[in-house]
Amino acid sequence: MANQLQVPKQKLAKPPLAIHTLGDRVLRQGSKQISGINDEVRKLAQQMLQTMYSADGIGLAAPQVGVNKRMIVVDIDPENAARPPLVLINPLIKQFSSDLAVDQEGCLSVPSIYADVRRPERVVATYRDLNGRPVTLEATGLLARCIQHEIDHLDGVLFVDRVENQIALAPQLVEKGFAVRDVQVRA
Repeated sequence: MANQLQVPKQKLAKPPLAIHTLGDRVLRQGSKQISGINDEVRKLAQQMLQTMYSADGIGLAAPQVGVNKRMIVVDIDPENAARPPLVLINPLIKQFSSDLAVDQEGCLSVPSIYADVRRPERVVATYRDLNGRPVTLEATGLLARCIQHEIDHLDGVLFVDRVENQIALAPQLVEKGFAVRDVQVRA
């Protein structure tokens, strides 16, 4: 099977998977390694991409759709049909740059909330592709940020946990119906 899934970059009237939101315990669990890449894993990747595109996202982690597996999908250019999305199975960040950047993040699991998060500007990540081959990827800018954000989900961490200005975040959360107690502040 080819490494790239052929998934149209379009919204579906009924996405195949439901996205869990802040407060749901599934988002706080550590994810399990995927031991073998088979048709079930490929189908999950396809459904995750369809769900991500349907929600206007650029990244999605398996825990966000209630699946406790270490897989993320990323497409920082969803308008570009020629640029295929990334499917990262068992991703691990091997190297972080010392250069940090602050930028606004949002999350499909915390809809309508946006806040500044400080993250390394560059990362080197390893993962398995859909054929089980090992891949090393050096990412910068938005791609690096997105990979870090999605891998955080695999470890039960949400971007709101990393927001430095928690005082400004709290009223936004309350306004959108989220409980501030569901944020687990990280250093």
